[in-house]
Amino acid sequence: MSENLKTIREIADELGVSKQAIWQKIKRDTSIDLRQFTSTKGNTVYVDVDGQKAIKSMFSSNSSTRDRQQKDDVDDNKKDDVYERDEVKFLRNLVSEIQSEKKELHKLLDQQQRLALQDKQLLEEYKAEIKDLKSLTMTPHDDGEKEVTSDKQPEPENSTPESQPKPKKWWRFGK
Repeated sequence: MSENLKTIREIADELGVSKQAIWQKIKRDTSIDLRQFTSTKGNTVYVDVDGQKAIKSMFSSNSSTRDRQQKDDVDDNKKDDVYERDEVKFLRNLVSEIQSEKKELHKLLDQQQRLALQDKQLLEEYKAEIKDLKSLTMTPHDDGEKEVTSDKQPEPENSTPESQPKPKKWWRFGK
């Protein structure tokens, strides 16, 4: 073929667009009938110099596709930068929240451990009191009564004094 003839693919490569973009432009622009500038051999369409100029003018009337693609790439990069900055801000906020929650959990753990220690100390005190109460005994007087230990459970505090039996003997506390 002649050096002046180019395929749609070659023109598309020069313009930085796809073949489909060229065909769509040709279909939309009814003012130019490209049939007079083209020849077909097999399934390949060849465009002469005048047709090439017409196609290139269709794309140069608007901003060129390469310019648009570069602008789109720049816009995408800006969008990516904005997205990454937003993502970084989000992650920083998330880390900050996690750190504050961690501090709160440490406070709660410390508080729980102090309460557990207080419970243990109280339990030890209660055990000592129970041991002391068990060691209390009632000593017999001259009439030969047996010694009574305080193994019985104490009566509820809401009982009235009349309902409690009155001791006939004096109690002696001691170990």
